[in-house]
Amino acid sequence: MRTALTFAVSAALVAGTTLGLAPAAGAATTAESGGTLRFVDIAGEGGIVLKANVVTPAGADGSTRYPVIVLPTSWAMPQVEYLAQAQKLADSGYVVVSYNSRGFWQSGGEIETAGPKDIADASLVIDWALAHTPADPAKVGMAGVSYGAGISLLTAAHDKRVRAVAALSGWADLIDSIYSGRTQHLQAAALLGGAGYLTGRPGPELRQILGDFLSSNLDKEDEMIAWGRKRSAATYIDAINANRPAVMLGNAWGDTIFPPNQFASFYEKLSGPKRLEFRPGDHATAEATGLLGLPNDTWTSAHRWFDHHLKGVDNGVDREQPVRLKPRSDAGYEGYPDWKSVNAAQRKFALTDSEHVWANIDSGANGGVVMLSNLLDQFFQAPPTASVPLLPRAFAAVWQSGRSDSAQRVRGTARLHTTVTPTAESGTFVAYLYDVGPLGIGKLITNAPYTFHGKQPGQPFAVDLDLFSTAYDVPAGHRLALVVDTVDPLYIEHNPTGAQLTFSSPAADPSYVSVPLRAE
Repeated sequence: MRTALTFAVSAALVAGTTLGLAPAAGAATTAESGGTLRFVDIAGEGGIVLKANVVTPAGADGSTRYPVIVLPTSWAMPQVEYLAQAQKLADSGYVVVSYNSRGFWQSGGEIETAGPKDIADASLVIDWALAHTPADPAKVGMAGVSYGAGISLLTAAHDKRVRAVAALSGWADLIDSIYSGRTQHLQAAALLGGAGYLTGRPGPELRQILGDFLSSNLDKEDEMIAWGRKRSAATYIDAINANRPAVMLGNAWGDTIFPPNQFASFYEKLSGPKRLEFRPGDHATAEATGLLGLPNDTWTSAHRWFDHHLKGVDNGVDREQPVRLKPRSDAGYEGYPDWKSVNAAQRKFALTDSEHVWANIDSGANGGVVMLSNLLDQFFQAPPTASVPLLPRAFAAVWQSGRSDSAQRVRGTARLHTTVTPTAESGTFVAYLYDVGPLGIGKLITNAPYTFHGKQPGQPFAVDLDLFSTAYDVPAGHRLALVVDTVDPLYIEHNPTGAQLTFSSPAADPSYVSVPLRAE
């Protein structure tokens, strides 16, 4: 994990160095299309300096007002991150202002992790754009990848001027992202924390929260959750619905930092114009080629979204099915009227046998490596695998379905319902759903962790666990397998040494896995 973390952070730093942080404020260039690129300083909350750049359309002389798009940078990325997309937007008639989020690179202040000061910064950038560019105050949009997506959604809840948002690879619920199943997502938190220290200046609150989180300080759990809720757009859903910005959400099925479930749940609660798009990949990989100026489905959709909702272009985006999914295969895009329709058809298979496992040993079933495994799945359809027949049954509980005569198109959120009897008051297990071929090789469809505390040893309790949403085609003749073990490098586990877990299926409350299948 340490090697993967170092590689990922180094790659981000090399990219930032190669691109250059930015020329001095006031520098201006003329793009090939005739638009103007300027590097500027913008005063943020508390008087700090936000390093920014602004791209205006060709021929902009102040006589015409243009829609404006504000782009906060991703976590640990330099302010030139969006230049390729900013130029494309300017070429089509937008003023675009991109700025380095506070605490990172050359911008002042400390990292607030989308706290109140970050939201205030975004509003001040909008103020600056309206005062210093030919921006139309009635046509303000925000967009961003990852951290920029989170800040954009939060700003839309607090600033009524934001009329359209494209939130890409972001979060709506920070706790449900990196603490789902009451389990610390170790590699995700370590990657974010390491990148923050290397490229910015974490504030004291972030340092404290990160330390408590990674050290599993349960005495601080309530404080950590409250900190995360304050930084989650889902907390302010009523304000967002009152403001009614047009919200587009895009994410990858295999996002190991901000899993898709939390975006889907948030989408269902939105009452204004909305669109949800899921594609193969890991965190921010679905948008990555677009940041280099290459053709990219996600950015194309974002441009269409802004064209319709800020410029009034009749491009049909409002008449399309608002939920748009691309499976983890060669299949094309699928449209659905809402997220509930994705999960409409459910197939249950019973987990009838009682299984007993010893904790603290990795069985070989795992979710892969953050930012790497799902990238391989995106480009080569090569998810993490395990030989299901060879998994050691002392450390892994295994149930398999019969072979299916036809292809099974898994779409949406699988759910595990089971009864657990622990030998200790705390514990962790991870559930994996596999596509098992004729040779017994299982390809990972989805997974999710679950942690419990304060249970009575020897007393059974029921568990309902939603696995991470996905879209995966299981070929005819293959089986589905559910595997449960207690160790995965992606997560912090809470099993005392020598702990054991029993998974049973009481007659009064049978255990099962419910798998969502696309209606044919």
